[in-house]
Amino acid sequence: MPLVLLCGYPSSGKTRRALEIREKLEAAGKTVHFTGDEQCQDDKNVFYSEPRKEKELRGSLKAAAERYISKDCVVIVDSPNYIKGFRYELYCVARQNKATHCVVYCMASKEQCQEWNAARPESQRYSDTIFDELVMRFEEPETRNRWDSPLFSLLGDDSLPFDEISEALFDRKARRPNQSTQTQPVSSATFVHDVDRLPLTFHAFFIFPVCSQQPVSSATFVHDVDRLPLTFHAFFIFPVCS
Repeated sequence: MPLVLLCGYPSSGKTRRALEIREKLEAAGKTVHFTGDEQCQDDKNVFYSEPRKEKELRGSLKAAAERYISKDCVVIVDSPNYIKGFRYELYCVARQNKATHCVVYCMASKEQCQEWNAARPESQRYSDTIFDELVMRFEEPETRNRWDSPLFSLLGDDSLPFDEISEALFDRKARRPNQSTQTQPVSSATFVHDVDRLPLTFHAFFIFPVCSQQPVSSATFVHDVDRLPLTFHAFFIFPVCS
């Protein structure tokens, strides 16, 4: 099932839009998983001021998307998502799971967002320093980028185009996963078989000629080494040469 990404300046109304989308999806009988910056155990100003903690937060958001995205659940990621590289990662998660996705961009001026931020309870506000830094880092989504498309750009007083969003999520065919979006296996399918063949291969190319006292020319040796399985090179030849 689909993945919905919210993005925009801090305090631009992303959570309001995300809750509005969730309410309409649930009213339409869809199962929705909602994830976002509320996963922060500490003050979000602390997370966004420390690169390590911010990276952990993005990792937890991606993990939640990977865990809950399925044919029976719509995942909504309510976060600034200001880095286009992170939006691309989430796009790859959707594509790997053969799911559709869309981006909802909450458009607002910096001055308007500052007013909305100041109106929040003190415990939920962004500090002036963190607010300015997030605005400066923000990479605006573009429809020409496949990971930002389809893109719905909404101003604060715009009505939610739920029918268009629903059509993009449920009536559009998901892109097929390709090599860049699929999880690659740690080792080849024949890895164990190749390792099992190593002793026999070693005996055939090295032990038997020595025992039979058959001279091996340098040209023959190079030719024979080239015929060895790749795993033999990995376990024996490469460590010696390096």
